[in-house]
Amino acid sequence: MALNLATFKTRLLTAIVFTAVMLTGLLWNQWSFFILFSIVHFACWIEFQKIVGLIDPEYAQITAFHKYGVIIAGWCILLYFTSDLFNIGDFSLHSIGWWLGLIFVFILPIIELLFAKQVSLKNIGYSVAGLVYISLSWGLFIDLYRFGVASGDGLVPDININFPLMIVLAMWINDTMAYLVGSFIGKTPFSKISPKKTWEGTLGGLILCIVVVGVVAGSKLSSLLGIPEASPVAPYHWYIIAAIIGIFGTTGDLLESKLKRMANVKDSGQIMPGHGGFLDRFDSLLIAIPFVWLYVRLFL
Repeated sequence: MALNLATFKTRLLTAIVFTAVMLTGLLWNQWSFFILFSIVHFACWIEFQKIVGLIDPEYAQITAFHKYGVIIAGWCILLYFTSDLFNIGDFSLHSIGWWLGLIFVFILPIIELLFAKQVSLKNIGYSVAGLVYISLSWGLFIDLYRFGVASGDGLVPDININFPLMIVLAMWINDTMAYLVGSFIGKTPFSKISPKKTWEGTLGGLILCIVVVGVVAGSKLSSLLGIPEASPVAPYHWYIIAAIIGIFGTTGDLLESKLKRMANVKDSGQIMPGHGGFLDRFDSLLIAIPFVWLYVRLFL
């Protein structure tokens, strides 16, 4: 796969703007972080519903209450995974997410029965899949923002506030290096689902992702990313996390490519020239995040 300079320049310019927005949201404060990924959550849902509607036209006919209600219900999952960092005075976003989510669980089926011409378990299944695929993933990402680690004194809150940043950094490195390595030396097709992917690019991206993330996290450069030099997270954990992101990120990319093939569309959206839509940009993260979260929960 030869490197297309025009496409690369477009992707690079978009990536610069995208990176500036992402870093602002990730690093400014907890509210910029929450607002950024709330917007991403809503945008991913809109594209997901469009794609599923193209795959199965019946889903495109769901009621407006179903369409927007399930998106808000998904946002409640994000609210549920917030911590005391996101409290507004005596108001807890975590509690709001819990109670509002319960209300939607009861109301959505009732409204569907009253206003839909017929209740389709298949359409409900699509929406439930979206809640797991999109909302749960971003909810777990919110949870990683305030994740503490075990120490002699118990739980150290917020010491690893850099987890989301490192996850995004690892994904960018994996995607970019896979694209560059595949463009220059890629010859062996990786999957029929995504013909442009090659084994050389995929393995090159994974290896470089592991090496770069591990070296950065284990060096003094880590202080630039908010990782204390005395961080109780051993450097080898970052190599493992980078490997998890590379492997499951590629799986997420293939999953979204499969959905787009079934829907007969090239991109999930057009908001980012050269990169497509929000699902095109975050498809890898949506699958990788739950596995990183599990690793952090089990081993950190």
